Amino acid sequence: MSSFATAAFWRKNKTVLLIALLAVFYTVGILGLLAESTRRQFLGLSFMNLVISFVVLILSRKTKLFQFLLYLMLCFIVGMAVEWIGIHTGWLFGDYAYGNNLGAKWQGVPWIIGINWGVLSVCTCSVAYYIQLKPFQKAICSAALMTLLDFFIEPVAVASDYWHWNTPEIPIFNYICWFVIAVPLHWIYFKSKLAEQNKVAVGLCCMLLVFFLVLNFR
Repeated sequence: MSSFATAAFWRKNKTVLLIALLAVFYTVGILGLLAESTRRQFLGLSFMNLVISFVVLILSRKTKLFQFLLYLMLCFIVGMAVEWIGIHTGWLFGDYAYGNNLGAKWQGVPWIIGINWGVLSVCTCSVAYYIQLKPFQKAICSAALMTLLDFFIEPVAVASDYWHWNTPEIPIFNYICWFVIAVPLHWIYFKSKLAEQNKVAVGLCCMLLVFFLVLNFR
């Protein structure tokens, strides 16, 4: 197949190929984390699924790529900053600390967490894109969806040593902070007209939900 034909095939089938790639990685991830024989190895590679998701979101982008990358950088900076405040002061989220299964850290915060804020923001905003509302209303909807995702992520994260709480229960304050921080981030996304029809991002949002729902019943 010539390079021209390969490029044409990629353009025509990009959405399907990227969704299929994500489906394979998340299916393998679920199976690997459910099996006791492979769970430990897969936990150590957990950050890779987020890296792959991040790259796939960039590849799936159709318009305003440069502005989109700037937005992801904003999410990364905000995410790292609020998490740093959280673990060092307890003023945000609650009394918690990160474990050892999310890779390299900066002052106690895994670098992958900044990427996680970008991935979750884009995915949930991509779902809210289809709702016929004003930008701020869409931001509220997508922030609520992102907070719901965190609700299902939290128990899995604790059991997987991604992070742990120094309190008997996960505080409600954690979810309030997620929502309050997400709303302005998402409003910027919609107000900057970065939202677009993106089946890959919507598919990723669904896969993340299924991924953590399944692991919650482990």
